This record gives sequence, structure tokens and C-alpha cells, in this order.
Amino acid sequence: MSLFKAASTVSVLTLASRVTGLVRDLLMAATFGANAMTDAFNVAFRIPNLFRRLFAEGAFSQAFVPALAQSKEVDGDEVTRKLIDSVATVLAWVLLLTCVIGVAAAPLLVLALASGFKQSPQSFEAAVFMTRWMFPYIGFMSLVALSAGILNTWKKFAVPAVTPVLLNLAMITAAWLGAPWFKRMGIEPIYAMAAGVMVGGFLQLAVQIPVLKRLGLLPRIGVGWSRLREAWTDPGVRKVAGMMAPALLGVGVAQISLMINTQIASWLGPGNVTWLDYAGRLMEFPTAMLGVALGVVLMPQLAGAKAADDPQRYSAMLDWGLRLVVLLAVPSSVALLLFNVPLIATLFHYGAFKVSDVQQVALALAGYGVGLVGLVAIKVLAPGFYASQDMRTPVRIAIVVLVVTQLLNIALVPWLRHTGLALSISIGALINATWLLAGLKKRGSYTPSPGWVRFTLQVLGATALLGVFLWWGSGAFAWTGEGVNRWYRAGLMAAMLAGSAVIYFVALWVTGLKLRQFITR
Repeated sequence: MSLFKAASTVSVLTLASRVTGLVRDLLMAATFGANAMTDAFNVAFRIPNLFRRLFAEGAFSQAFVPALAQSKEVDGDEVTRKLIDSVATVLAWVLLLTCVIGVAAAPLLVLALASGFKQSPQSFEAAVFMTRWMFPYIGFMSLVALSAGILNTWKKFAVPAVTPVLLNLAMITAAWLGAPWFKRMGIEPIYAMAAGVMVGGFLQLAVQIPVLKRLGLLPRIGVGWSRLREAWTDPGVRKVAGMMAPALLGVGVAQISLMINTQIASWLGPGNVTWLDYAGRLMEFPTAMLGVALGVVLMPQLAGAKAADDPQRYSAMLDWGLRLVVLLAVPSSVALLLFNVPLIATLFHYGAFKVSDVQQVALALAGYGVGLVGLVAIKVLAPGFYASQDMRTPVRIAIVVLVVTQLLNIALVPWLRHTGLALSISIGALINATWLLAGLKKRGSYTPSPGWVRFTLQVLGATALLGVFLWWGSGAFAWTGEGVNRWYRAGLMAAMLAGSAVIYFVALWVTGLKLRQFITR
């Protein structure tokens, strides 16, 4: 399977995930609006997600996938399967202990993430209640990450990429059917969303088991102290744990930044956490479809190239990934800056979601849009270090960027409020990506292929034309207001997006850019 085909498979399935995610957010916005209770749910959901990033897509995946790819390349199937069983055993026991502690410590976790909720006892109590119900979600998702790491290493990208759709469908059902039923029963309707999260986590894990079993890769989790001790003494587990330590610090730094931002937003007044959250969800479209898809595909391939001692293939894959980032992230960034109000209005401006909410989310989205290229590029550049089993360099960079981000918050939040939080993250991401790129070039892991100057000018020229079109479309039509027909607005949005794609890619073709070079890699 070519890199482009693999990345396209992940990207298309990720698109399905993000589309269903938008439907979920649309239903939530129309049903609940943006208020203290939605802030409570978003904080409660963010807590298990924070730990999920530590145990799942974050430190664990960064350490496990390179080790697994190297074992598959060098040690053979028997040793690799033993590594999978041992890692699964240790992970399962760690998760069990973490979930028990997390449920018990829910009040402290809510205080750590959103102490501003103490101003509203109802919000605080609701956040604690939902945190306790949703915390076991990290157990499901961490085992999902283990399964995904195995399947991606064996180049089975489809199932791991499509599983988030199941979470969204469960939450859509909770908002559509569960919330009205809870209300009729005299239960706070937002609690239905917590139930939807737990059902979605279970479904995501359940759907991966048959695929692993068919491949003969279903992990066997050991029960009992002797089996746990045996698994812990496995050299492969010790290696993964050793690689996880610095990776955990790096991911922890990113999560500390998120915690600080949520903490600050919780003191800015009701709705601020929700506005930032909706803007962040929209940012997941380009960051997941481009950055995450490329990272998922490149990580095992880069690790394989490193294990095979093939530096040319290693550098060529990084170059291909970075060109694709520039090709698609630059115009997406311009769209978020110039076309944010139409996007937010079309997606969320229904029911309890007011015009003022549209404006506030649009401001946050513009702040995130400034750093989109950096946010996506990190997903390509960081695996360049992880595949070489160098976890320390990205961690050092992340720590410095955390300090810079918080200094920017001090300067920007009093002036721009929640938009300043988004803008600080964007600037930090641009610094992070630039630093990672310089590090890869300095150590000789990445050597840019010829033609970058011409390629960059072609992308910038096409993006300038696109920007003019989007700027015109943003002001030429009425996107907000009670009198705007939702179907008219949706049709207009579809036409604008189709026109944008035509303008951008035709402009690239006129300048002589051959898109086929990205497909044949």
C-alpha cells in the first residue's frame, strides 16, 4: 500500500469521524446551548480525555509503536506476539488502578482543571458526578490504542480510523433520545451525554477484537500476580516503559498547558469553556485529517526504515509528509481566519445557540487558525524523533514551549480573553514545529528534497486567490440571524467549499504543480 493510499484511507475514515462529531456537537449546541452545565460536561469529559492522551494516543503509542515495529522487523513473529501479550498485561493492570483512583479523586481533579466552578456549586457538583461516571472511559480507550498500534503496524489502518465514529454515534443517540428521556424522568438532561460516552468507549474496543483475533494478534492479558511479574520482567516491556518515561513527560507538558487554559477559561465566565471547546472541535477537522492521519501512517514506516538502516527512505517519507502539510494546511488556515463566521453559523447556529455564541466561537477559531500549520506539522515532525526512539528532544522543546505559551497567556488573555488562549497555543505550536524541523535537519535525519522554494510559491499564490474568494463570500451573504433559512445556508456553504476547492487546485495546476507526485509516493 502506497503512503498516499494509506494516508487517504485514514483521512477519509477520519473525515467520517469528524462529520459525525460535528453532528454530535450540532445536536448538543441546539439542545443545551452554551452555559454552566455544558461547561461542566466539557470539563468532566476533558478529564478522562486528558488521561487517555497519556495512556493512549500520547506517551504509550509513541513508545509502543516504534518498539513493536522494530520487533516485527528484527525479532520475528513469536517474540513480537510475546511482547504484545506482556505489554497488554501490564497496561491492563495499570489502567485498573488508575480508574479506581480517578473515580475516588474526582473532586480534586475537577478543582485542578476548573477551580472557577467553585463560584457555581451546581456546576462543580455536576462536573464531579459526570467525571466519576466517565473516568473508566480511559480504560476502554487505552486498550483501543493498544489494538490500534498493533493493527497500524500490520498496515491495517481502516478499523482503528473508523472506531471514533462509534463514540460519536453513541453520543448523538444520547443527545437525541437520551436527554429528552432523562428530562421526563426528572434527571438533569446533560447526564445523558456521560452515559453516551461510556457506551461509545465500549463499542470502540469491541469492534477491534474480531480483527485482532482473525490476524492471530489478540492480546492475552494475564491474571494474577505471577503473570504480572513475568510480564513486567519482559525486556520488551522494560524497553517500552523506558521510552514512555520521557514521552510521558512530553505529553504531560501538553496536557498541563491544556489544564491551565481550561482553568483560566473557567474564570472568564459562563460559556467560555464551551466556546473554546467548539472551536477546538472544528480544529480537529484539519489536524486529524492531515496531521493525525499522516502521523498514524508514517510512525510505523519510519520506525521500519530506521530498523532497516535506510536513511534515504526515512528522509524521503518526512519530506513527502511535510509537503502534504504545506499543500493542505496553508489554505485550511486561511479558511479558518477569513471564513470562520460562516462555518460556525452553518454548523451550530440553531436552537439555543445564539448569534453572540457564533461570534465568540469564531474568534477562538481564528486564534487557532493562526497556528494550524504548526499544529499539523508537529504530527509529522515528532514521529521523526519517536521512530528513532528519541523521546527526550521533543520533551525538552515542549517544556520550553509550555513556558512561552503561558507567558503569552499573561500578555494576551487580559486583552483578548478566550481568543488569547487559542492564539497562545497557535504561536506555541509554530515555535514547536520550527524547532523540531531544525533538530531533524541538524542531526541529518531529514534533508529537504529539491524544489521547495518553487513549491512554496505555488501554494502561496493559489492560497492568495482562495483567500480573496473566501473574504468575498464571508461578507457577501447573510450567515447569521433568525431569518436565515438553514437549508439555504447549508447549500450556500456547500457551494462555497466546492468553489474553494476548484479555485485552489486549478490555480496549482496552472502554476505547474503536479499533484500526482504526492499520490505515487
